[in-house]
Amino acid sequence: MSEISALPANIVEWLKGREELADIRFLTEFPAIKKAVPLRHTTVAVGIESMEIVDSFTENDEGVLIENEYCRQAKIKLRLSIHAPYSSGGEECHDAFTDIIDCLTFASGLDILYSGCEDIISDRDTDAFVLSAWAMVNASLCPAATSSMDFPSFITKDLLCGSHMQNTDIHLSAEQKTKLDTPYETGSYFGTGNGTRSISLGYKPSFVVVFINGLSPVDIDFINGESYAISAVGFDGAATLGLELTNTGFKVKTSTTSVKGCYPNLNELGTTYRYIAYR
Repeated sequence: MSEISALPANIVEWLKGREELADIRFLTEFPAIKKAVPLRHTTVAVGIESMEIVDSFTENDEGVLIENEYCRQAKIKLRLSIHAPYSSGGEECHDAFTDIIDCLTFASGLDILYSGCEDIISDRDTDAFVLSAWAMVNASLCPAATSSMDFPSFITKDLLCGSHMQNTDIHLSAEQKTKLDTPYETGSYFGTGNGTRSISLGYKPSFVVVFINGLSPVDIDFINGESYAISAVGFDGAATLGLELTNTGFKVKTSTTSVKGCYPNLNELGTTYRYIAYR
């Protein structure tokens, strides 16, 4: 069963575990079982009303949107059918709706974009007030690593509200596992002579060193009294001349503008630069 089709059941199980919602019964459809008439407890059915799937894009360092070839973005409209006994009054429907949305928005891992409800109606079959409400959820759909299908409908595990998988005390995230397996990487780039250049790593590094193999960190022109920074280090929002860490890697700079007589020269045409980047 895909995570999308299982989403209402997962939400129901999570809501049942919330102490502040202990007076409400949760189902995946209404009526799901034989019930007493008139209704004695506020009952809420959770289901999926509609879903829209579109292409997913990520903005690179230059502000260009790049399509994520193997992922899609989905907007899932959850339907909440809230039934409150006549004895509790119609206000109970709105109170239950507010409490549920507060829990899903602020206590769960679901990305709730917005929510709303319709007018309260009277249901003579159950002697109850009924409020139809909804919540729009934003989710990412990516193929399962172990699946042979191209685009199975899997929501990432961290979107399942309050799930066992979110317990970071006992589980490592995919990012943490990668950091343990490959804490750093080395590489090189060939200088193009442009003023700035972005080097993509696919993640935000915690520490970067850039240098030219076999040379000192600074090239000094004794005749003209000038110096050129041909190496740099950077970490956590700080870096030496000519280097800037980004969300997807780092930027290097070659400039004719000096800082205290030193010019950044980390993208000189025809020069090979090496780097080491820590995740």
